[in-house]
Amino acid sequence: MTLTSIDQYGTGFQIKVISALLTKKEFLVNIHDLLAEDYFSNQGHKWIIKQILDYYYKYHTTPSMEVLKVELKKLNNEVLQISIKEQLKEAYSSASSDDLEYVEKEFSNFCRNQQLKKALLNSVDLLNAGDYDSIRILVNNALKAGQEKNLGHEYNKDTESRYREDNRSFVPTPWDHLNVLLQGGLGSGDLGIIFGNPGGGKSWTLISLGGVAAKLGYNVLHYTLELGEDYVGRRYDAFFTNISVNNITKHRDKVDEIVPKLPGNLIIKEFPMGKATVATIESHIKQCIELDFKPDLVIIDYIDLLRSKRLKGERKDEVDDLYVGVKGLARELKLPIWSVSQVNRAGAKDDIIEGDKAAGSYDKIMIADFAMSLSRKRLDKTSGTGRFHIMKNRYGMDGMTFSAKIDTSTGHIDIDTSELQITDEEASYQPSKGLQPNANFDVMDKKLLSQKFFELGK
Repeated sequence: MTLTSIDQYGTGFQIKVISALLTKKEFLVNIHDLLAEDYFSNQGHKWIIKQILDYYYKYHTTPSMEVLKVELKKLNNEVLQISIKEQLKEAYSSASSDDLEYVEKEFSNFCRNQQLKKALLNSVDLLNAGDYDSIRILVNNALKAGQEKNLGHEYNKDTESRYREDNRSFVPTPWDHLNVLLQGGLGSGDLGIIFGNPGGGKSWTLISLGGVAAKLGYNVLHYTLELGEDYVGRRYDAFFTNISVNNITKHRDKVDEIVPKLPGNLIIKEFPMGKATVATIESHIKQCIELDFKPDLVIIDYIDLLRSKRLKGERKDEVDDLYVGVKGLARELKLPIWSVSQVNRAGAKDDIIEGDKAAGSYDKIMIADFAMSLSRKRLDKTSGTGRFHIMKNRYGMDGMTFSAKIDTSTGHIDIDTSELQITDEEASYQPSKGLQPNANFDVMDKKLLSQKFFELGK
């Protein structure tokens, strides 16, 4: 018998409850011991809640859409099947709703109240029998139900979560080889940094990253602290039209033809250098979300130009604070963030820029999830070439260097994976004495083997 129906909240509220249960594992973990099918009077809702609970108790996570499709086919009632399909469609489309947090809180309170009512009703007979200990246990259990239970990734229980394809969302880069190295692209919560010398094409690389993401249908939020909003916009125009940024103003008709057809949306926001903080960026991102622009990718050009909260101290400490703050922001908002940074004077002279040449603080690389450098010397700038070096990669191999063709008038960059760049130092490297001949590969062997590995994986 239903103690109190959730019908009093309306159908829209119930759909959002189901949406939260299907898309937010943390919510389901906390509320599963309060949840009951008979809180819902709609037969379709009852079926969905049962599937969610059955799947959770078996796999300790939320069921995927594919799982629900398979289970739905087992239903013999065609009318109910159609109804559930529509309800699931609504639930998944409500996953980005701004008021889900309120819905979760309200539904949790509703469930707790039902548990307490049930405990009190069951206590009547115990009260008549004078069994106060049992009453105390019933009430205490009811009060404990629905408390925070998310301890983290429970290794023994969360195997299904680890291997779910949708467990890590990412935004691909323009370069297939980097996507392989990154297991698809820069993931939600990740910080990617591109190091390079002044005027070397770092900002154009960010344009390429943002432009391709928008072409693929992602929403991109691009922060600029060095260049004006309008000029960054013209750089994107140049990228999308393949017309030089210096001549783009003469081709407004081409811009008007191409830009409205982009599958994704792009917002460019300028902040004065040295004025904006990480909190400023966070506030603006949340404002965009409130105004129905939910970014899939954030670009900051660049983090070093933000203002640290530290009023005194060494510049290195300020920079470290900024990078830790941005990394924390990426994790909290579950967004991938790309940025760029300068290299020191010694790095500006190198054909291949290694990690020790990061300007300001080496800790930037430690904080980043993915870091690569772009080396472009004077001859490279005149011939449109350069070298990308993978400095750090949490998701796979690093240490490789690739040639690139770089057009800094349109932002089109092609990375050549057909041949790996080997420095003289690497080519002359000899393994330590005392090791078996086949126990180690020298650096060149490793580079060539990694190249063959990725060729086979294509």
